[in-house]
Order: sequence, then structure tokens, then C-alpha cells
Amino acid sequence: MAGTVFKILLFMKRRPDISVDAFREYYETRHAPLAEKYSRGISRYIRRYVEPLVHPETGEWTDAPDVITELWFEDEQVFRAALAYMTSSVMPDEIIEDEKNLFDRSSFRIATVVERESETGG
Repeated sequence: MAGTVFKILLFMKRRPDISVDAFREYYETRHAPLAEKYSRGISRYIRRYVEPLVHPETGEWTDAPDVITELWFEDEQVFRAALAYMTSSVMPDEIIEDEKNLFDRSSFRIATVVERESETGG
């Protein structure tokens, strides 16, 4: 995919009383389909489940998110509108109630990425 891609990244932790396997299962089978219902103009919706590893010099990564969710946009205007909504509005009640089943909502962090990819020959 050459060209410019705009991404919203969501860094989120699971509720501490939910196992990793239960978290991932619920996200994939219940929360992701619900979130898709409210998604417009997104070209890709990706969940990247994080597996923190021990670093030989710095030790255990204790504040890692459990998932990094990526919302990809090819249209900059749609990206900017989605970002403005997500950073200034409360999500729909249905989303918030479902998030309470899954996430430590106080852990939510958001960032953006503008990605440019080069075509490679190999």
C-alpha cells in the first residue's frame, strides 16, 4: 500500500480481573463488531495484542497496553473529523457500557500517525 495513510492509535489495558485470553476473545467476538457498527470512513480496523517481554537491561515492561488498536484512514478529511470527534466527544452509551466489560478505561491513551510507505524492490 504505497501512499499516505493516516492512523489513530488507541493504547488500552484490559480490566485486571479479566484473563488475557478472555479479554482477546471478548474483544474479537463482541467489542470489535460493536465498534464496527459505529465506524465510518475507516479503511482498516486492526487490533494488535501486545506481548510484553523482559528486556535484558531495563527489565519487565509493567505499563504496557494489552492492545494497540489502529484505525486507518486514506482520506485526510475523514481522519481529521474522526480524530476531532474522538478527542472532544464522549463515545455513544452502547460503546461505553461495553468498554466497561472489557477495559480499564482510565488507561486509554490516543495518538496519531501519518505514515508514508516506500515501494521496495525486494
